[in-house]
Amino acid sequence: MPSQAAQALEKSIRALGGTWGTHRSVTVLSNAGLGHGDLRAQEKRARQALRDLMAAGVIVKIDPVSATYRLAAEQ
Repeated sequence: MPSQAAQALEKSIRALGGTWGTHRSVTVLSNAGLGHGDLRAQEKRARQALRDLMAAGVIVKIDPVSATYRLAAEQ
């Protein structure tokens, strides 16, 4: 079962599309009420949610250097 953060992030990614990185993900998770902790903790939670969604095949990494993703269906 995906984490609450991954579920909230997936919903936004599917609704909004586009590219997703740590900063955008932190903003979405914060708006969803999942932005507790300092910035470092929020970024860690966002990166983990992005990795979880990538492992589930929801998103794909589009930049080998940075953590930038796109909805898998948009390729």
